[in-house]
Amino acid sequence: MKLTNDFTQVPEADLSSGKYVKIWHGPQHPGITGNMSLELTLCGDDVVNCKTHVGYLHRGFEKLMERRTFIQNFPVVCRIAVPEPTFNEYLYAAAVEELADIQVPELADWLRCLNLELMRLASYLMWLGGSSGAFGMMTVYQWTVTHRDYILDLFEEMTGARIYHMYITPGGVRRPLPDGFKQRCLKVMAGVEKLLQEVETVVLNNAIFKLRAQGLGVIDSDMIDAYGITGPNQRAAGYQRDVRKDNPYLVYDQLDFNIITGTKSDAYERTLVRYQEMHQCISLVRQMLDKMPTGGSFYSELPNVLHWQIPTGQTYVKAECTRGEYGYYLETDGSKYLRRVHIRGPSYTHAIAVMEKLAVGVNIADVAGLMVSLHTYPPEIER
Repeated sequence: MKLTNDFTQVPEADLSSGKYVKIWHGPQHPGITGNMSLELTLCGDDVVNCKTHVGYLHRGFEKLMERRTFIQNFPVVCRIAVPEPTFNEYLYAAAVEELADIQVPELADWLRCLNLELMRLASYLMWLGGSSGAFGMMTVYQWTVTHRDYILDLFEEMTGARIYHMYITPGGVRRPLPDGFKQRCLKVMAGVEKLLQEVETVVLNNAIFKLRAQGLGVIDSDMIDAYGITGPNQRAAGYQRDVRKDNPYLVYDQLDFNIITGTKSDAYERTLVRYQEMHQCISLVRQMLDKMPTGGSFYSELPNVLHWQIPTGQTYVKAECTRGEYGYYLETDGSKYLRRVHIRGPSYTHAIAVMEKLAVGVNIADVAGLMVSLHTYPPEIER
């Protein structure tokens, strides 16, 4: 058996021949993608076959939600993507609001949008550290996790919690911003901005990182739509697609930003696109802090949530999370339970179909770097 020229997935290797060896890459919890496992077949140091295995973390969220009342699902959804739970909170709330015809106050939209962009920045910081660590630069991981923790401090002020905020509820948000939040937030943004300058020197301009990441895991343009690739993985291939621009929601139509794209579509280009989007996050946060209304209601009154029945209907709402298009399909039958829930997360295609194809032909030392460059979250796959 031999590799094909285009690194197409090859048939099962004959392990008895002595030419091949099978190893398991993971699962191990540390890291962004450590909660899943890759079954790798090697010929020397090169991967000739890759199969993704999930099921090591949270599972069955959709069916759990179909057996709980609407308000009981509110603390459940944030577990579906642990490093960025806010996007699940927003999408669930937005879908319920559309089905129940609930109007959200303007201030709540601004607070939701601020929460989402802070979450995007925190998630990118974790990813950047994980990506650097995968290529042997663990010092950068310590830097980025430290600054992510400063953002978690802001979440604790804003929502009362650091990880699972349960802040965005159907009808609005749970509380307004505390006094002095703007000044503290701007200070954290300045710190992250300084960190990114150091990251540019240590990571993006690092000769070894360039040598290993450039040309690694190139996503051909004909794979984008065929494999359902979205987000930075798509934009690094030159596609100008972003839900925040294509289908504006919350207050994104009132903010000034452009879609960031690349051309080479390899692991290095995906890193560069995300790095630039981190600067963009900081700009968006600053814009929102300057433009946000200073008063008004931050929530709408709901009926008795213990006996809440929503009219029969169905809807699909979507948003742009750090990994691409994230969508919620909800269907109701007039009872106090959801009839059907389906969650469309980008990790499913990126971590399984795309990863299994791109891994073939890659040196075993670069598998972790390739894996992290796709930026996937296993709980989202197992929903």
